[in-house]
Amino acid sequence: MWKYYALLSALFASLTAIFAKIGIKDVNSDLATAIRTSIIVLLTWGIVLFCGVEDKIKDISLHSWLFLILSSIATGCSWLFYFKALQNGDVSRVAPIDKLSVPLTIFMSFIILKEPISFRTIAGGILITGGSILLLLK
Repeated sequence: MWKYYALLSALFASLTAIFAKIGIKDVNSDLATAIRTSIIVLLTWGIVLFCGVEDKIKDISLHSWLFLILSSIATGCSWLFYFKALQNGDVSRVAPIDKLSVPLTIFMSFIILKEPISFRTIAGGILITGGSILLLLK
């Protein structure tokens, strides 16, 4: 089931890039990010309330809170830089370069989370890195 969610994530991430590029024309990228984030907050809290899981917030450990906060800060920084890049660059070049996050994530999951790594995973990460570097070159 996780593969379907991952594919849907990729689909919506691509739509994010296209819609954002259109939406940030003549809009400050930081303001656009704030608007985007506000909509996401409303949407996700709506889902939480609809699913009736809001009372589970009291069960979240301090450890989980710490890493959810750190993840939120990283997400916010990523979005701010992504929108700045989209505002100044072609979406067809910015989005693939942004996907350098994939090989970085593979590397960090191996180092930090001690996840196993296979030849296929390494090869895929190298191919993504090569494609991103190719797009960075003029």
